[in-house]
Amino acid sequence: MSEIRELIEALVAFRDARDWQQFHDSKNLAVALSIEAAELNEVFLWKDVKASEEVDKSKIKEELADVFAYALLLAEKHGLDVKEIVLEKIAKNNEKYPVDRAKGSAKKYDEL
Repeated sequence: MSEIRELIEALVAFRDARDWQQFHDSKNLAVALSIEAAELNEVFLWKDVKASEEVDKSKIKEELADVFAYALLLAEKHGLDVKEIVLEKIAKNNEKYPVDRAKGSAKKYDEL
């Protein structure tokens, strides 16, 4: 079993033991994911670049865990293979951002 599958099964077991699946429709999972991502952003809010690199790692861990959890549950709900969809996205981005044009640039693909 893959490590990703193990994580999903642990999340599902935790959710199901509490009868929370009833609340985990696609909209609510996406909204929860967005809220947790905002809480991750809050860790860095109002900090300059140097200070943002020195934030408490435990706070980053806490919020990232929530982001990953809701993303994994949303993927599971729709029968999506996380490894597959991430690799597909990397391949797609590789086409949009070829190394010879994108290396060292923060421009969007349509501006390269």
